[in-house]
Amino acid sequence: MRIKKGDTVLVISGDDRGKMGKVLKIFKEKNRAVVESVNFIKRHTRPSTKNPKGGILEKEGSIEISNLMLYCSKCSSPSKVSYKVLADASVTGEKLSVRKTKVRICRKCGEII
Repeated sequence: MRIKKGDTVLVISGDDRGKMGKVLKIFKEKNRAVVESVNFIKRHTRPSTKNPKGGILEKEGSIEISNLMLYCSKCSSPSKVSYKVLADASVTGEKLSVRKTKVRICRKCGEII
């Protein structure tokens, strides 16, 4: 999954095309994400203790991940994501340990996301 919670994304297709927002939640099994201020749905609710009036509530619905593109803040444009493995060498006592970390990289500017 190339998009994670907390990323800024741009909607590239659908009714909300061109809108940007922050990813609030990811559903890996369904391949969908909930994005802030995108794809609002109306929910009819009965009066309850939490909502004593009831009525129609608006909240964000999920959107297919294929309709989203990661927005790079460094080059200020939407871009595809590639991965790179960085090796960090550290010396603890007499042992030399190499720790590899996988990072996401913007394909346009080459910066770490």
